[in-house]
Amino acid sequence: ANAADSSAGAIAATKGTAAAVRDFGKRMTRDHHQLRVQGAALAKKLNITPEAPTGDPVGPMAQTETNTLNSTAKGKDFDKAYVDAEVGAHKAVLDLATKAAGQTQNSELKNLIQKVAPVIQGHLDKVEAIQKAMK
Repeated sequence: ANAADSSAGAIAATKGTAAAVRDFGKRMTRDHHQLRVQGAALAKKLNITPEAPTGDPVGPMAQTETNTLNSTAKGKDFDKAYVDAEVGAHKAVLDLATKAAGQTQNSELKNLIQKVAPVIQGHLDKVEAIQKAMK
């Protein structure tokens, strides 16, 4: 999810028409890179290889978003496609993180999830505000 959001954010930072969309894309690139680094550090410390849970909707969602963003021309249609996809993606990631926090036996992983959940919620709140302003 972090790699996909960083990548989509980089596309939006250059193809976004509205300043809010470009700024949000830059924020996604920066924030999700930091989240990815934190997750990788914990995985290394625990000597585990992270993998998506069974039935994870985020991977296919991310691929669809990337395909859509790459094939949509710069303009209002691009901005709408990016914002709509980010709303859906952040809802899915927040749901997945909430479930994972409740299921994990590892306190360090649980702490990391609880630490990043407000960041993900903040992203969702921001992108929903952008979406509302676009209507």
